[in-house]
Amino acid sequence: MASYPPAIERLLDELTRLPGVGPKTAERYLFALLRQPSAGLKAFGQAVANLHETILNCQRCHNFDTQSPCRYCRDRQRDQQVLCVVADAPDVLAIEQTGVYHGLYHVLGGTINTVEGQGPEQLHIADLLGRIPKEKITEVILAMNPDIEGETTSLYLKKALAPSGVRLTQLARGIPTGGDVTYLDEATLGEAITHRQPT
Repeated sequence: MASYPPAIERLLDELTRLPGVGPKTAERYLFALLRQPSAGLKAFGQAVANLHETILNCQRCHNFDTQSPCRYCRDRQRDQQVLCVVADAPDVLAIEQTGVYHGLYHVLGGTINTVEGQGPEQLHIADLLGRIPKEKITEVILAMNPDIEGETTSLYLKKALAPSGVRLTQLARGIPTGGDVTYLDEATLGEAITHRQPT
């Protein structure tokens, strides 16, 4: 049976570990990389190799940045009593680009997904619960995607946060069901933040 040289097979295997990358997409990526000039390929490899050396996980909110605490946690001009809870780090940037939210963040590191074996224990939920009384948070905005996993996570968080007495809100439902916070246009996401609703 015909196969690629070992070096190509090895890279294809690594590429298919990325979410949403199947064998055909991995092949397209690989051959796009092979068409790059040597200097471009080296720069790409160096950028990937440097990720763990230059990018840190914020110890407070779990966002990625070059420092910990991250730029948002360090900014004392932000509202220190409002916390926006998102599934993943790209959601933070998407919300920031709306220009309407000026509070703090908490990145869960995913959503509850029993099919993939990801429960509340694998997420940064315990840290979130600890931040509420410690930082005197008065409002928590649940900014989950309106899909099954996002709704499941939101429901779990509502129950877990209820004893704290914190005001719970969620994004207004201008976001289509099945939509992804990361890829919404700024106007839609900005409206959803501005018109957030009590949960």
